[in-house]
Amino acid sequence: MTLQVTLTPDLVQAPLVTFGFDPFEARLVSIMRHFVAAANAPGSQAWHRAFVIAAENWGEAHGLAVAHTLWPVVRELLELREGDFTSNDPLDLDTRDLLTTDEAQFIAMLHHMRRDHTAKARDAVEALTHGQMNPDLIRAGLSFADRFPSGARQRLRGTPALRVVG
Repeated sequence: MTLQVTLTPDLVQAPLVTFGFDPFEARLVSIMRHFVAAANAPGSQAWHRAFVIAAENWGEAHGLAVAHTLWPVVRELLELREGDFTSNDPLDLDTRDLLTTDEAQFIAMLHHMRRDHTAKARDAVEALTHGQMNPDLIRAGLSFADRFPSGARQRLRGTPALRVVG
């Protein structure tokens, strides 16, 4: 199946390292949490912090593109789940390296989409959305995966690559 995230009722969170996400995906967690916080408190500046963190992680040009492309995925998910998405506080140091079930399923969905594992990605979407295969969420996730595929050199499309010509 997928990187199904099944946590026992007494264990509602698990360490990030137990899921096997790559470093790029692990860095998405903080950005996602800030976007969730911004959606839950529209007057907050959490969205700004998400963009700042992305720029700090990957540089301004690349990081801002990551955050800009991740936001529609988070937005579609939150709209679909109607507020029923459990996320840790992005500023809580005690939970920085822990993932809730929902957070882990979200990153697992992107994990499989970025690797073009269609069946596993479909299972991950189904688990994350509680069986609702929402085309807007899938489209946003695939757009993110297309822009930032696993294993690809992380640079923006359209930016020139320097080559030595001899």
